Amino acid sequence: MADPPIDFVVITGMSGAGKSYAIKCFEDMGFFCVDNLPTTLIPTFADLATRSTQSIHRIALGVDVREGEYLSHLLDAIAELRRRRHSVEVLYLEASEETLVRRYHETRRRHPLAGNGNVLEGIRAERKAMAHLREIADRILDTSGLTVHQFKALLIELYVTPKQRPGLAPSLVSFGFKHGIPYDADLVFDVRFLPNPHFVDELRAHDGRDAPVRTFIFEHEESRELLRRLRDLLAFLIPCYEREGKAYLTVAIGCTGGRHRSVAFVEELRAFLEERGLSPTVVHRDLDRE
Repeated sequence: MADPPIDFVVITGMSGAGKSYAIKCFEDMGFFCVDNLPTTLIPTFADLATRSTQSIHRIALGVDVREGEYLSHLLDAIAELRRRRHSVEVLYLEASEETLVRRYHETRRRHPLAGNGNVLEGIRAERKAMAHLREIADRILDTSGLTVHQFKALLIELYVTPKQRPGLAPSLVSFGFKHGIPYDADLVFDVRFLPNPHFVDELRAHDGRDAPVRTFIFEHEESRELLRRLRDLLAFLIPCYEREGKAYLTVAIGCTGGRHRSVAFVEELRAFLEERGLSPTVVHRDLDRE
């Protein structure tokens, strides 16, 4: 009788982007976690796991630039796992240079590639060294604007209670342009031209999930027209992306601060996609910012 296949998640990306914390989250979610296992040993480790009496079904592997010369063998290891009928997803974590520099200064840790230079030089060298892994990643998450609580909630949404997604897995992200555009967005739409509830005293403290704010936004014809066009565009694009074999699609909607207009549009698009039988992941990235 053949050994049962295992679901692998390979967690990689930029140092300081949250890999260590992600591994702790995956451990809390019931994954068997191993950090910095030499990549040439991954197929051997998979064999041992399939024969284990612990019934290991899900494994998270942390891989980063500290692997050194072993890093070049990761693609071969992934191909071998898939050849053995295991499921493998590569999760790539990244963050902006400003965010990474700030995190290193706050923790006073030394960047693994900084050498005798500064942190920024190490970050740029690592981004170049990791570029090939980013290209083959199944999912890219930018943690720049996420608190640890938001980051953990997103991982739980993606890996603990995922809906049945036989085709494309869409994600909807609301954000504020003044906090930066999400790095992992496939499609970005700007709704800053619409009337802003921030300038209405009784609406300022609310957000785009609240009925009075949504009523205010969509009582304007240009808001309703934009929503119609976005629905039509997604209805056209999603089947095309599915035929092309795309597994993930991140749609980002931005307003000025990320609290009102972008949130309201994401909630409307969530309902639209759910009506079409899809189960989008929704992140309101800047909702809790001042």
